Amino acid sequence: MKKGKKLYEGKAKIIFASAEKNLIIQHFKDDATAFNNLKKSTIEGKGILNNRISEHILTSLKDIGIDNHLVKRLNMREQLVDFVDIFPIEFVIRNIAAGSLTKRLCIEEGTILKNPLIEYYYKNDELGDPLVASEHIYNFDWASSQELKLITNQCLRINDFLQGMFRGVQIKLVDFKVEFGKRKSDGKIILADEISPDTCRLWDANTERKLDKDRFRKDLGNIIEAYQEVARRLGILHEQNTNVRPIKFSKPTAVKIRKK
Repeated sequence: MKKGKKLYEGKAKIIFASAEKNLIIQHFKDDATAFNNLKKSTIEGKGILNNRISEHILTSLKDIGIDNHLVKRLNMREQLVDFVDIFPIEFVIRNIAAGSLTKRLCIEEGTILKNPLIEYYYKNDELGDPLVASEHIYNFDWASSQELKLITNQCLRINDFLQGMFRGVQIKLVDFKVEFGKRKSDGKIILADEISPDTCRLWDANTERKLDKDRFRKDLGNIIEAYQEVARRLGILHEQNTNVRPIKFSKPTAVKIRKK
């Protein structure tokens, strides 16, 4: 499908118009960012892997009745997706304590939470995407109480499914971020954006080796190898040897990162 004009460029993706007014083209970049864009690099091949992994996950979610914006993957880096008006909220679902939660509340990383914890973050880079309460969301008309209830239920269903999917390939789903919006064609609230190692914390179930963007955040190296391992375990990186085994990570210098 022919791309139209660029509509928006974010930290990890570019959105283009398409020939259909209610459909857009989502292009996955190789750019990597962390700490609200304070740390930046380009990691060759990351966008290709995220495109493929996100397509696999969103397709699987559609199969269980979780409507989302994916129409189809167009090529190695692009997807055709529904045009969606995104809620200005990032929904973070946590199963195990990690990242900002451990720093904010002085909780040991790896602590298993009694129940999935859903946190709301206001999407604003200038403010550092601050944590907000449901009352903020209602008061500032970012979403209604009914809309938030629907999205929260969807988050829990997605979490249940993804935990099972990753557990089946010996990966712990520590936490993940999702976004929702209203589809322009009919106004229905649907899952949007992406689900990939960029938006999830994924640990090897046996060694707890990180297989996600924390390898970039914490200068652990081997980012592409980690993303490839996730794809391989999900059965979407087809190679002669498809055994589900943790890869042996080499030294960080094995990954080519082009600094911006």
